[in-house]
Amino acid sequence: MHRLTIHELHKKLKGKEVTAQEATEALLKRIKEVDPKIKAYLTVTEKEAIAGAQEADRRIADGKISPLTGIPLAIKDNMCTQGIQTTCASKILEGFIPPYDATVVKRLKDEGGVLLGKANMDEFAMGSSTENSRFTVTRNPWNLETIPGGSSGGSAAAVAADACIAALGSDTGGSIRQPAACCGVVGMKPTYGRISRYGLVAFGSSLDQIGPITKDVEDCAILLNAIAGHDPLDSTSINLPIPDYSKALIKDVKGWTLGVPKEFFVEGMDPQVEEEVGAAIRVLEGLGATVKEIALPHTGYAVATYYIICTAEASSNLARYDGVKYGFRAPESKELMEMYQETRSEGFGPEVKRRIMLGTYVLSSGYYDAYYRKASQVRTLIKEDFEKAFDQCDVIITPTAPTPAFRLGEKMEDPLQMYLSDIFTISVNLAGVPALSIPCGFSNEGLPIGLQIIGKHLEEERIIQAAYTFEQNTDHHTKRPKLS
Repeated sequence: MHRLTIHELHKKLKGKEVTAQEATEALLKRIKEVDPKIKAYLTVTEKEAIAGAQEADRRIADGKISPLTGIPLAIKDNMCTQGIQTTCASKILEGFIPPYDATVVKRLKDEGGVLLGKANMDEFAMGSSTENSRFTVTRNPWNLETIPGGSSGGSAAAVAADACIAALGSDTGGSIRQPAACCGVVGMKPTYGRISRYGLVAFGSSLDQIGPITKDVEDCAILLNAIAGHDPLDSTSINLPIPDYSKALIKDVKGWTLGVPKEFFVEGMDPQVEEEVGAAIRVLEGLGATVKEIALPHTGYAVATYYIICTAEASSNLARYDGVKYGFRAPESKELMEMYQETRSEGFGPEVKRRIMLGTYVLSSGYYDAYYRKASQVRTLIKEDFEKAFDQCDVIITPTAPTPAFRLGEKMEDPLQMYLSDIFTISVNLAGVPALSIPCGFSNEGLPIGLQIIGKHLEEERIIQAAYTFEQNTDHHTKRPKLS
């Protein structure tokens, strides 16, 4: 049962071939088998999962079944879960048990979804490899010596290893799409504001967005249907009707124009990535789409712009972790300032400290205009680049990441090289547009390669249609890593 997709398991639950409890027990067994190797989970909520499955079975018996009723799911550990530890993979939040559910978690529970546990991540979502977690390093199920991507590496690894049916991640600069590419699964960052951020522990508030990580495109549409929509508890939530994303599961791109930005095919990109992405574009071209080279001229400034804006927002957001209200407090402090300093020094890991210091610097007196204001202006230019590009094409096609998954430890001593892992995903967050990563091939070493499909604001349906068309004409999504 652990190999099934959401829609396959739903069919079996609806036909009463299996129960939600049987499915949940099968997944919990699978976690015990494979998680000691991949370490995708920080917390496994076995007791709560069985209780949730039993409740789902009661609903099904009463004829109240939705597409997610009884489906075992994983949640990234930066989304609040009532009564269940939420750490953001940081010592400073170790032992923090939220008194409420994030809106997305509540919506999944309302649909009858079963929570298996909380997935590992880079601390406070700051990283591209899930090596920055305070508690453990997650490994890629395709090759245990390589990274699963980040920061939602635990969620992506769990989906790829069949240690959950689907998962939620969050994406600030590529943190859903890049791990989805590394692990050979589907990951979507919706339009900024399409999904409520209420209960998502903030990193970069103008960039963060929650999204689905799934085994195929149909599951992505199903999960998106459940979690998208206006939320009055989130001031940035878009108050517009939500379409039925499942209706976009159409195998047709005839007459579409695919924009391929020349700036994304750069020197230094792995030639195998370029080859597989080129082959994927040719598949879509063979299905009736037209390929057009487009320009996104400010792409070269995206990484610098992103690492000014996101660190500035992180510096502001993470000021609340001071040892006073909740979370870790340094035990030996005698004075208030000493307690603040020691709590934050001990509680935050090196990457989080680096970003807080960068952010504090760019917001400091005399530097605000030179850095943060200038970055905000460049961000507007990047957004305008996308708007002009979409006047010429229906969707934009790029690689998701410049290389397949790299080896554990390979980039830990070189933060700049690590930051460049997100070079193809960052612009999407700065512009606020939706994008999806779908597996499009494998490297010579057998590691997955991802294709990124980018759409206009609020045009997730178009992305889903393009991805579904590609998926139904290839078999990359059917391949699974060989874990015993």
